[in-house]
Amino acid sequence: MKVGILAGGYGTRLAEETDRIPKPMVEIGDQPILWHIMKGYAACGFDEFVIALGYKRAVIKDYFLAYRCRASSLTIRLKTGEVLVRDGDSEDWTVHLLDTGLGTQTGGRIRRVAQFVGNETMMITYGDAVADLDIRELLAFHQSHGRLATVTIVRPTARFGGVSLNGDLVARFEEKPQTGEGWVNGGFFVLEPKVLDYIDGDDTVFERGPLERLAEDGQLVAYRHPGFWQCMDTLRDLRLLEALWESGKAPWKVW
Repeated sequence: MKVGILAGGYGTRLAEETDRIPKPMVEIGDQPILWHIMKGYAACGFDEFVIALGYKRAVIKDYFLAYRCRASSLTIRLKTGEVLVRDGDSEDWTVHLLDTGLGTQTGGRIRRVAQFVGNETMMITYGDAVADLDIRELLAFHQSHGRLATVTIVRPTARFGGVSLNGDLVARFEEKPQTGEGWVNGGFFVLEPKVLDYIDGDDTVFERGPLERLAEDGQLVAYRHPGFWQCMDTLRDLRLLEALWESGKAPWKVW
């Protein structure tokens, strides 16, 4: 089963980094968040990826073209340009780099990935969030209900402390709690081919019309993930992920 990763957006809320590179290429440790996402899928046995490119697509192409060389010792014959890869190891992944248009919306990118994949179930996720999610359990859940789409929902940690009041008195204070029943879209979708019928074209935002109509038709089921999930929307998010990685206790490191 192929994994589609949406990696073509502008990432404007992280402009400190995305002025020069696409957001999926922003590094945590010495590897881009895109690599961390792919490692999570591969750890569960899913190692064929279709990456939907757009903004600064050449940066992602160059990364994968040079991937094997960066992980190895090299001998370079300057006169001929011959490069001999001497040793080192690399992931046994198949990566399809799909140009999906600079201004294409999420629905349009998913539509193009689905057309590339063909008439089969596929997974889709965003290129800017990591989780300690067992993809095999997600897929088994999707297969058990027989609907067209499954969306993983998460409860992100609140940015500020929670306060409960009794009049003017603070009845309870909880520092940065999870947001109660505030489940949100965490990405990590499983989609059947007929989801294409809900996507009109490149201008379609998947999170609006298609998901709304799938829900109205009873074809969208939520998979609750109560564990770790963190997006990388802002510089603050990036610093948090970097700190977790450097601590050696990154929850999403399931490999």
